[in-house]
Amino acid sequence: MQDAKSVAFHTLGCKLNYSETSSISRLMENEGFVKKGFTEIADVYVINTCSVTENADKECRQLVRRIQRKAPESIVVITGCYAQLKPQEIADIPGVDLVLGAAEKFNITRHIKEIAKGDSAKICSCDIEEVTGFNTSFSLGDRTRTFLKVQDGCDYNCSFCTIPMARGKSRSDSIANVVKSAENLAANGAKEIVLTGINLGDFGKGPNGNAPVSIHTREENFFALIKDLDAVEGIERFRISSIEPNLLTNEIVEFVANSQKFMPHFHIPLQSGSNKMLGMMRRRYKRELYAERVGLIKTLMPHCAIGVDVIVGFPGETDADFQETYDFLHGLDISYLHVFTYSERDNTHALSLSPVVPVNIRHERNKTLRNLSYMKMQYFEAQHAGQTRKVLFENHIKNPQAGGAATQGMMEGYTDNYIRVNVPYKKEWENSIVEWAL
Repeated sequence: MQDAKSVAFHTLGCKLNYSETSSISRLMENEGFVKKGFTEIADVYVINTCSVTENADKECRQLVRRIQRKAPESIVVITGCYAQLKPQEIADIPGVDLVLGAAEKFNITRHIKEIAKGDSAKICSCDIEEVTGFNTSFSLGDRTRTFLKVQDGCDYNCSFCTIPMARGKSRSDSIANVVKSAENLAANGAKEIVLTGINLGDFGKGPNGNAPVSIHTREENFFALIKDLDAVEGIERFRISSIEPNLLTNEIVEFVANSQKFMPHFHIPLQSGSNKMLGMMRRRYKRELYAERVGLIKTLMPHCAIGVDVIVGFPGETDADFQETYDFLHGLDISYLHVFTYSERDNTHALSLSPVVPVNIRHERNKTLRNLSYMKMQYFEAQHAGQTRKVLFENHIKNPQAGGAATQGMMEGYTDNYIRVNVPYKKEWENSIVEWAL
């Protein structure tokens, strides 16, 4: 390119998407692109999409319209899960120039050079069955914590989920590559690494980016990975972003309990506290196993934070089923909930299930569980009042006042067990771990 072009990014969805956006950004900057903020005028806008909920789809369309109003001559590129699932639907959005599926997102610079504004939207996608490679991704420089992708895809077939259709089969990086990435991140000043993936506990399956090995010849698993990462020098904290209850083994829990580097914090998807609903969702466990996992964690680490994913309004969920979920969660020693309102997704088994729960009831149930989540977090924080815990403060100012002086702003950090702390900004605390009285 003769002139340096500018590019702006926006990410929808999960931590895995954030890690991939960050890696795509570095690829483009290495090719000479100048990175800008998404609210600025840029030559190219890249939106990395999610398609877990209907809202994510709507937000993508709204973002494209916003770009069209402020920068009608700019190139708009859509990638991510929504782009893989519905490429033609996205290509039909006025203003979209390029749609990149799962196999092409890391070839973005080549594709951008081949298009011009005003041409018909170009779709570069393939059948998801053909997506077999693994691309290492991590966020860097965006914040103190970095998200490191170690696994992608999913072999599960939950009846509500489109992720296997958007991401393909389960596949992983090698332990050696992950350790190398962690060492590089340590050299770049990262203090905390959050391990991310679509089905993290499935780590070890599938080929990695360097060696097309059969899954039958890979003798690596998630437990082996965390043991090796625990020995990496320079990284003070690791977190496990999310792990299925049936893949969270006793040895993993016991290892975290005895580790100085793996934080006492688990995020474990539940989706429903009703065994009937878990069966309809095609989940691979029952609520009794979930309760057992939570019980073991709290026995070994009473101070441990436990987050839970829950879906409300799934087809067939009666008032009694929802009450069963509420009562189950109320009685569990957990810290907070991520509550998702069920939304219909094309080509999923759930579309054939009935009766359909009215949308207004779905929203009522969501509100009920969000209130429970608030109470759970208040109780969890109150249990630790007066304790001194280590807080890693992030390297940016929150809500600086109009005067511009850094001391007028606030800074944010998290304790080892994921309690958020807001304090007046201090430069010397940026990217530092500080003993803090709660």
